[in-house]
Amino acid sequence: MDSYLIQVSGCGDHAPMLDVHLKTNGNSISLGKVKGRKPRWAVRASEMSKKTYNPVRAIVDSMKVEPNPKKAMISLSLGDPTVFGNLPTNDEVTLAVKEVLDSGHYNGYAPSVGYQSCREAVAAYYNCPEAPLKAQDVILTSGCSQAIELALAVLANPGQNILVPRPGFSLYKTLALSMGIEVKLYNLLPEKGWEIDLEHLESLVDEKTACLIVNNPSNPCGSVFSKSHLQKILAVASRQCVPILADEIYGDMVFADCKYEPIATLSTNVPILSCGGLAKRWLVPGWRMGWILIHDRRDIFGNEIRDGLLRLSQRILGPCTIVQGALERILQRTPPEFYHNTLSMLKSNADLCYAALSAIPGLQPVRPAGAMYLMVEIEMEHFPEFENDVEFTERLISEQSVFCLPATCFEYPNFFRVVITVPEEMILEACSRIQEFCEMHYQGAEGAQEECDK
Repeated sequence: MDSYLIQVSGCGDHAPMLDVHLKTNGNSISLGKVKGRKPRWAVRASEMSKKTYNPVRAIVDSMKVEPNPKKAMISLSLGDPTVFGNLPTNDEVTLAVKEVLDSGHYNGYAPSVGYQSCREAVAAYYNCPEAPLKAQDVILTSGCSQAIELALAVLANPGQNILVPRPGFSLYKTLALSMGIEVKLYNLLPEKGWEIDLEHLESLVDEKTACLIVNNPSNPCGSVFSKSHLQKILAVASRQCVPILADEIYGDMVFADCKYEPIATLSTNVPILSCGGLAKRWLVPGWRMGWILIHDRRDIFGNEIRDGLLRLSQRILGPCTIVQGALERILQRTPPEFYHNTLSMLKSNADLCYAALSAIPGLQPVRPAGAMYLMVEIEMEHFPEFENDVEFTERLISEQSVFCLPATCFEYPNFFRVVITVPEEMILEACSRIQEFCEMHYQGAEGAQEECDK
């Protein structure tokens, strides 16, 4: 029978040595001394976590300013319509969830892509002759953010690139860079109501371009693309054979003088993954219910993209089952006047804010057509004491206790974004304070030149 003898020797500060002898069939063979491994802790963050960067958080967290203690803080920075309590969801929406909770039928796991009946409800709600949908074309997700993440993950590999609007929602870049995907920024044009610079967009496409992100209606711009502009976007995608990831979370949140066109209803051949959810239109962002709608009339995605989405959805086993159970009732029974009242309030606030800020020297707001936002250009030459939009908004907080997001957060310096979901009296007070701030710091052409010459 074979036997093994291992002796450990070592003293003082010297690492222990293993003296290994192997005895087999009565013969002893020395294998010599082998330096032993001394265990030690070596826990490091993953490369993915190191590549994850949220520019909004990075910029906002670095703004080390205190608001003016003599003035109550007015925050126009957070895109959450529930903050001030002036935009509650509809009673039908709340009752739908209560009934599901009381039933006890939705406490277990659902299929990772969502319950079949819930997928059918979403498909039925968005189905139309121009862009037909069935249940198998719907993937339910944990909010629209996860829908965007899954869509990016299924369309792009590390080393490829995606086309992202500038200014645009910061999450696209945050997700892409964490996955090793390059981001190419295409320009939106404020002088044209934030339409896409189509020539610039097309110039960015190369053999590594995996998809084009189209955000309509827009965060942060509050813009809504016309039918003709959407058709031009589709023409670029068609020529270049680039699929579209459509972020349409603000779909149908457009003002009365404008019409929203889902981009899939205008596409005859470009495959589209449309991302949406309950968060904004139904005013329940914390419920984390989103979806991907797969539009692929020419079968360009085929089974590969659908199978890929199925596999990716299995990573977290789908969204909240309670909200899933309430989906059909929410979609079918929310009364039209709820949507109308929400949009009327947003339109009124947008008009008030636009009119007030337009009258302030040194500011140039761009009139919104939907969503919950308004972008304002700062004519920095008239505010020479501020280096950029971040400094401008920092001082606005410290002097006037009004918090607007600097548009550097959206890759678009020298603008700031205003959220228009706050109560009307707060919008008016905030605009009044912004006017006071600008009048305090504004310098005409002559004064600005003198400041620059110092």
